Amino acid sequence: QVQLEESGGGLVQPGGSLRLSCAASGSIGSRYVMGWYRQAPGKQRELVANIQRIGDIRYLANYVDSVKGRFTISRDNANRSLYLQMNSLKPEDTAIYYCNYGGPTGSWGQGTQVTVSS
Repeated sequence: QVQLEESGGGLVQPGGSLRLSCAASGSIGSRYVMGWYRQAPGKQRELVANIQRIGDIRYLANYVDSVKGRFTISRDNANRSLYLQMNSLKPEDTAIYYCNYGGPTGSWGQGTQVTVSS
């Protein structure tokens, strides 16, 4: 069983930055995919970015088109942590952001609210 806890959300003005963190505990496999999803009011949950180890030191990251060039996902297996650096934030990035381990059928955190507004 894997437990996930997000932090780092908040209110930020358009163009600003936030860094989300996810602390994982339990039985963590370094090669399992981890990712960030988000759900805006009235919308379905969507994948924002995920990352998976594909070699001894290589990782493969994927991003939804709307955040490419603005968000960066990273992972620290030694510290059981996942991060999402979010730059040039837009009002449409407003959502609850969820940390995920193992894909949609895996484990989820409780979510952290990100609000982008002036």
